[in-house]
Amino acid sequence: QVQLVESGGGLVQPGGSLRLSCAAPGSIFSISVMGWYRQAPEKERELVADISTGGRTKYADSVKGRFTISRDNAKNTMYLQMNSLKPEDTAVYYCNSRFGTAAPSKGYWGQGTQVTVSS
Repeated sequence: QVQLVESGGGLVQPGGSLRLSCAAPGSIFSISVMGWYRQAPEKERELVADISTGGRTKYADSVKGRFTISRDNAKNTMYLQMNSLKPEDTAVYYCNSRFGTAAPSKGYWGQGTQVTVSS
């Protein structure tokens, strides 16, 4: 059983910042496309951002310019720096690892971390 461990969620005021982390086993992390997804109540899970093994990134339009995804291959850890947070960013954020062009559903998921943006 592959375990992805997320941390860094919490409650923050609008305009604030949070940084999420996702640690994965080294045997998986180094060969995986890593991604962050989120799911708000009564909504489908959606891609926030992902990053290839070579560092190529992709972002949802709703977070471009505010969120930054990165990975530290030496630490087997992925990060999501979230700035200028909005109430609509409130969701459970999930870490995902997948191989190549496989769908996220075919990969591994973390347990999720709650992010709440509210005054």
